Amino acid sequence: MPTGVAIHDAREQLFVAAERVLLRDGPSALTSRAVTTEAGCAKGVLHRHFADFDAFLADLVLDRVARIDGQAADLRGRAGAGTVADNLTGALTDLFESVAVAIVGLVISRDDLRARLRRTTPTGIPVLNEATVMIASYLTAERELGRIAADADIDTLAPMLIGTGHMLFADRKGTPPETGTVHKAVAAMIVGAERTSQG
Repeated sequence: MPTGVAIHDAREQLFVAAERVLLRDGPSALTSRAVTTEAGCAKGVLHRHFADFDAFLADLVLDRVARIDGQAADLRGRAGAGTVADNLTGALTDLFESVAVAIVGLVISRDDLRARLRRTTPTGIPVLNEATVMIASYLTAERELGRIAADADIDTLAPMLIGTGHMLFADRKGTPPETGTVHKAVAAMIVGAERTSQG
C-alpha cells in the first residue's frame, strides 16, 4: 500500500479484504496475514491502524452493523407501500445475502471477539440485534398505518423473522433460498398480525 494513504481508506480496504476472505473461506481462515495478503498490503498496515487483530475484527463488525441503519431507514420508508410480506421478504433477503451471515458466524466462532463486543453489545449477537430492531421499527410503522394489527406482538414477531431469515440463509456454501421460499416463511409468520386490506 502506498505511504500517505488516508487512515479511513486503509481501514476500508482492510475491511473489504476481510469480507472477501470471510465469504470465500469462512471464519477460521480469517487471519491478519490472510487479510493483508488479500488487501495487497504489508502486514504492518493492519497493526498501524488497530491495536491487535481482535480490535480489527471488532471494528469490522461494528462498521458493518452501522450499515444496517441505512437499510432500516429504507425499509421503514417502504411502510404503506407494496405488501408487508413483500417488504419483509426483500429486507431479509437484502440483509442475509450480504456479508451479515458470515459476520454472525465470525462473532459466534471467536470467544475473544465476542468478549470485546460485549463492551458495546452486552446481550445478543451484533448484526442480529440491529436487524431485529430494523424489523421491529418497520412493523411498528406498518401498525401505525393500520396494516399490522394493533395487538400484534412485534417484540416477538421481529426476532422470529430474523431467526428464520438467518436459518434460511445460513448455509454459506449452499445455494441461497429462492424468493418464494423466503416469502412463504414470512407470510406464515405474519398471518395473524397482518391486516388483510393492503394495496
